[in-house]
Amino acid sequence: MDSEIKLRRAEIEDRDIIWGIIQQSIERRRQDGSTQWQNGYPNIDTVESDIAKGFGYVLSVDGEIAVYAALILNDEPAYSKIEGAWLSDGEFVVVHRVAVDEKFAGKGMVKKLFDHIEDFTRTNGIQSIKVDTNHDNLAMLKILEGRGYSYCGEVLLRDGMRKAFEKIII
Repeated sequence: MDSEIKLRRAEIEDRDIIWGIIQQSIERRRQDGSTQWQNGYPNIDTVESDIAKGFGYVLSVDGEIAVYAALILNDEPAYSKIEGAWLSDGEFVVVHRVAVDEKFAGKGMVKKLFDHIEDFTRTNGIQSIKVDTNHDNLAMLKILEGRGYSYCGEVLLRDGMRKAFEKIII
């Protein structure tokens, strides 16, 4: 039997579950030897802010939250200064803070998340998706490459330089 997978806006009632998932991801990044997410960010305030601003989204499997991500429309100040060049300068969705519950890790949930984000982007007539990740986040780099995202250069975020990618949707 197929599972029901849905992308929906996060609600404040989801905060503790989301924060637990992010904490698992922070620990996995630490165990992988990464510097990403190892300096107190993201934190519970980040989650609350995402939800309050309508940026927080969850991918649920049969009603259980499996993945968290922040989806932000046309707004990432760090993206205005790229060492390289974006593919486009139209409207875009920024994907930040992707975190997978350990129960769903390794089951293709981030690929399913990107399927839903691409559908959302297409449905809303938005030109592209922009995303960045740490140079040592091999899992995310592999996902982006496999989904046809183009490497555009480097952007400076609060905790260092990140590889920046874009995919034209429409």
